[in-house]
Amino acid sequence: MAKQIQSPAGAAHARILGVGGYRPSRVVTNEQICQVIDSTDEWITTRTGIRERRWATAEETVGMMAIGAAGKALAAAGIEPERLGLVIISTVTHLAQTPSLAALVANELGAVDAAAFDISAACAGFCHGLALAQDAVRGGSAEYVLVIGVERLSDLTDMNDRSTAFIFGDGAGAAVVGPSDTPAIGPVVWGADGAQYDAIGQTFDWDALREQPELGFPALRMNGQQVFRWASYQMVPVAKKAMERAGITSEDLDAFIPHQANMRITDAMIKALKLPEHVPVARDIAQTGNTSAASIPLAMERMLEEGEAPHGGLALLIGFGAGLVYAAQVVELP
Repeated sequence: MAKQIQSPAGAAHARILGVGGYRPSRVVTNEQICQVIDSTDEWITTRTGIRERRWATAEETVGMMAIGAAGKALAAAGIEPERLGLVIISTVTHLAQTPSLAALVANELGAVDAAAFDISAACAGFCHGLALAQDAVRGGSAEYVLVIGVERLSDLTDMNDRSTAFIFGDGAGAAVVGPSDTPAIGPVVWGADGAQYDAIGQTFDWDALREQPELGFPALRMNGQQVFRWASYQMVPVAKKAMERAGITSEDLDAFIPHQANMRITDAMIKALKLPEHVPVARDIAQTGNTSAASIPLAMERMLEEGEAPHGGLALLIGFGAGLVYAAQVVELP
């Protein structure tokens, strides 16, 4: 009889121990955007809720921002980098195909023994990373996991595209996930609607430059109406299922932290979910714009710092973006 393989013993449960964010130093207002495109501050604010966004300087690379957010999250969690067993980074703007940004960040932080990899799940990436982190902690693959969402979307923004020039921002958000005696991260509800694959993407693939180097640099493009309809209506059942699987109702929530895509999408979801008035809602998009994978942890950090959401309270997270992909879970706030 073959010898039986030993299985690692993980924690009973997992929780977010600390969060941290990095917001670039450069503030770009709607008025500045309107110097390039034919629009107005009122139109942009009405359509999206965005009043300003942060764009990274040349020195504020995706690696630098990721390390900045990670340092704050580790300090908040009280965990030394050496104790990390895994580093997961969600990004679509680390513009090197290989090696991973996570390997660089782990080394710079001093997490020298940690496994490290990047994932590409666009604006749902942080929720995807959180689900993977919980599974790693509970499965015994790692005791502590660092999850980072970081983007420099200004690198892929076409400033002459009136439909997207005002939407995107830069930044990084991070969370440390570790063992817990009680459930503190609910089951993830995730998936992908590949039929909507063309709704968000690049103007052309990188390999097009082989034959047409004169194309220059690709930019993000988006069918705004298609994404708005999909997110406003298709994500509501996902949010409801995440609450059901966590064994709670909207009345039990202490915060709703959706991906900061568009204020009108957030309002549509609030209405469809019949969210109680006492539940505070993240609206970080007004100052930060759409930062893709960084948006949920950045919004979470702001709500906790400003006392809008309580430490130890229950928050519903939901991310959705290019693919079209989505993920949602209920968490206990650190």
